[in-house]
Amino acid sequence: MLRTNIIADGHFVEVRYQGTSGDFFSLTDIARYRTMENPGYVIQNWMRNRNTIRFLGLWERLHNSTFNCLEFEAIESQSGLNSFALTPKTWIERTGAIGMQSKQGRYAATFAHQDIAFEFASWISPEFKLYIVEDYLRLKTDENSRLSLNWNLNRALTKINYKIHTDAIKAHLVPEDISARAKSFIYANEADVLNVALFGMTAKMWRGSHPESKGNIRDEATLKQLIVLVNMESMNAELIKLGLPQFERAIRLNQMAIEQMNSLNTAGDLPQLEALK
Repeated sequence: MLRTNIIADGHFVEVRYQGTSGDFFSLTDIARYRTMENPGYVIQNWMRNRNTIRFLGLWERLHNSTFNCLEFEAIESQSGLNSFALTPKTWIERTGAIGMQSKQGRYAATFAHQDIAFEFASWISPEFKLYIVEDYLRLKTDENSRLSLNWNLNRALTKINYKIHTDAIKAHLVPEDISARAKSFIYANEADVLNVALFGMTAKMWRGSHPESKGNIRDEATLKQLIVLVNMESMNAELIKLGLPQFERAIRLNQMAIEQMNSLNTAGDLPQLEALK
């Protein structure tokens, strides 16, 4: 899980990247805008409000297929009463909510999906919410620009490296007296050796399973896959020069792809590549 901080009106708010499920903000940090001593009480006061409970319930119904609606209705019926009290931990345990996360112990903290966090921030202070949203958007813009640059760089490297690959094919696999169509088939066939070794399918198979995509199998590759593909192109060029038959090269390239993807998946300095498609 990747973590960072945004600075809203001089206050640090931790943000945790949760991949495709959205980002989670520390409600504890947001609550400290009102009081540094007892942020947990601020969150509980917000959760005593019936409108808050209805909002949380609606969010869960939209995003959580296992949400316990019966428990939610029981909680909602009690909300607003003077005797009503609810903690994030209780809310999660009783309803199976996924929009909030509660960490207990020495570093106790409550996190919530950005939709919920923005709602809480509005309750704290509409002005403070604007500061949070503004710095969050700046963070996402910076992050997307950086990751987009990295992806385009690696995509360009695979295209440049592909020249090495095609030169090897031309010099060792393509007869001089065959038609242009036959040559094209040989190049495409060798490209699919790499595709199958890395992606588990040919370019044609990928297009059949992604009819809505405007790109190709390599355009949709992750940065990690592109890094491995660059290495595979060079390796296959060398194997072709050594005269190894295609089936043997395919086996070696697949083993290489597995080993290198495993290495990248356990690399501590590459977690930011996980979410990029």
